[in-house]
Amino acid sequence: MPSEPASWVLASGTGVVLRVHVVPGASRAGVAGFHGESLRVRVTARPVGGAANRELARVLADAPGVRPAAVSIDSGAHGREKRVLVQGVALGTVRGRLGLCASVDTPGTHR
Repeated sequence: MPSEPASWVLASGTGVVLRVHVVPGASRAGVAGFHGESLRVRVTARPVGGAANRELARVLADAPGVRPAAVSIDSGAHGREKRVLVQGVALGTVRGRLGLCASVDTPGTHR
């Protein structure tokens, strides 16, 4: 199994910043491993009217146990590559919970 990239999550003053590669229109939502130096996240919503970004916030809030309102797109709101700020959570918590999700759900595997 490939190792976890070092820079997919960084501490910020109020929480953490995630590097995310979003796959919109997937058959099921969830963390799907890593895409280069980014966390790969599938969402079922299409990128129309911000629906994919809203679902991304819900998916990323679920694992560390924060409200979706604590998740905001820092950059890349209109592309697949995003920087996402998750407020009110520690680096270790996010690395442990989202990294664990990424390690058990390998890219290209459909269940």
